[in-house]
Amino acid sequence: MTTLLAQFAQPFDFDRLQQINVVNGAVGRLLVACLLGAFVGLQREVKRKAAGLRTNLLICMGAAFFTLLSAVLAGDGNPDKGRVASNIVQGIGFLGAGLIIHNRSRVSGLTSAASVFVVASIGMACGAGLYAAAVVATIIVIVALEAVGFLERTANLKIYPLMYEARGRDQTQMLSSILDAMDKAGERLTSVERDAIGELQRVSFALTATKKQHELLSKKLRGEPAIAALLTFRDPEED
Repeated sequence: MTTLLAQFAQPFDFDRLQQINVVNGAVGRLLVACLLGAFVGLQREVKRKAAGLRTNLLICMGAAFFTLLSAVLAGDGNPDKGRVASNIVQGIGFLGAGLIIHNRSRVSGLTSAASVFVVASIGMACGAGLYAAAVVATIIVIVALEAVGFLERTANLKIYPLMYEARGRDQTQMLSSILDAMDKAGERLTSVERDAIGELQRVSFALTATKKQHELLSKKLRGEPAIAALLTFRDPEED
C-alpha cells in the first residue's frame, strides 16, 4: 500500500514544507476566486438569469484551480506551464455557447455567455495571484451589467421583449384593436395566442421594442373599449 501511494506521489516531487506552502497559497487564491465569482453571480441571480450565483462562483473557482494546477502539473523543469490553463478558454467557450438561445427570430443569452467568459478570466487572474487585476475586472463587469444597462433603458436605446396579455369579452374586437395599434406603431403582429376561461377571453402576443415604444403601445391598448384589462410580463428568456 505504501509503495502504491509513493508511485502516485512521484510526479509531485517536493518536500512537506513546499506542499504546505502550495496548499496555503492555493486556498487563498481559490477563496478570492469564489468571492469575486459570487459578486458577479449575485447580480445575475437577482436578474433571474440562467447563469446565477452558484454557476459563476464555480466557474471562477474552477478557472483559478486549473490555473494553479497548470504550473504544478508541468513541474519545475517544464517551461510550458500554461498548457492546462490555455484550454480554459476553449472549455468556457463551449459552456457559453450552451447559454445562447435562438428563437422567435431573435437571439438571447449573449450577455450571460459573455459574463461566464469574463468570470473565467477573473478566476484565472486569481489563480495566478493577480488579485488587484481580478478585483478591478469584477468591478468593471458589475458596472457594465448594472449601470450600462440602466443607462441603455433610460436613454431609450435598449430593445427588450414584453409579453402582452389583453383580456375582454369579445376576442374578435380585441384582435382588431391590437392589430390597429400595432399598425400605427409600425410593428407586425406575430405569435398570437388565444384562449378562453369561461366568458373571459384572452389574447397574448410578444413585442420587442424600446421602453418608449412599449409605453406608447400600452397606453393605446388600455384606451381601447374592447380591452377590459391589459397585462405585461417580462420575457423570461430576455438577457
